Amino acid sequence: MSMPFYVSPEQLMKDRADYARKGIARGRAVIVVAYDRGIAFVAENPSRALHKVSEIYDRIAFAAVGKYNEFENLRVAGVRYADLRGYSYDRSDVTARGLANAYAQTLGTVFTQESKPYEVEIVVAQVGADQESDQIYRLTYDGSVADERGFVAMGGGADRISTGLDEQWRVGLDLGEVLRLAVALLAVDPQGEETRTLGADQLEVAVLDRSRPRRTFRRVNGTLLEALLSTDDPTKDVPLNDVATGVHDTHRPDDEPLA
Repeated sequence: MSMPFYVSPEQLMKDRADYARKGIARGRAVIVVAYDRGIAFVAENPSRALHKVSEIYDRIAFAAVGKYNEFENLRVAGVRYADLRGYSYDRSDVTARGLANAYAQTLGTVFTQESKPYEVEIVVAQVGADQESDQIYRLTYDGSVADERGFVAMGGGADRISTGLDEQWRVGLDLGEVLRLAVALLAVDPQGEETRTLGADQLEVAVLDRSRPRRTFRRVNGTLLEALLSTDDPTKDVPLNDVATGVHDTHRPDDEPLA
């Protein structure tokens, strides 16, 4: 008679956590960082179709690392949650805190009850009236939520990048300064030697710009991104809502449900 196979709950949770962490660490890093006019999202992502950063609602955005199909499902669920809540109550009732709580419940349930956890780490950010009222929530694979202040890094090399941000970031930096800082940290390999130059075509950059009246999410690309990454930036005083600068209205294409 064979003995039944037994794994202690502690060992099972540890194995699931190790599995999820390894999957997340293989992903390219994403940096979410506050600047004087809002919150910037910077990811190494040469794809123009598979986004790591997306708009969720008027003043809320989503960033993720890990397995694309898993965090894409979470993004779509977040858009539906926000639209339903805004329609049923009021647009002001849609908050990053509420969305983070909903994501925490989903991730926690999957981690404890499904055969494998989600290999994802996500950030939900909401831009406020001033930098002090900005909200940045980091959620891990098991549903844990952390309220971050100023910046957060996820994915491969996140600990090293967080150390660099802790040493060099400060309140009041402008968009060009935070983008150059973020890209410099993304370009450093895990051994601590800068081996790459990341151009605008290798980056996915977006902002929540608090100066905009309602929908604050904008993608930053093209000539404006190149100028912002340059140390002799001639356009740092150009308003982000100037269409000619290259910051484009998304028209919320990401809100469409998956087929």
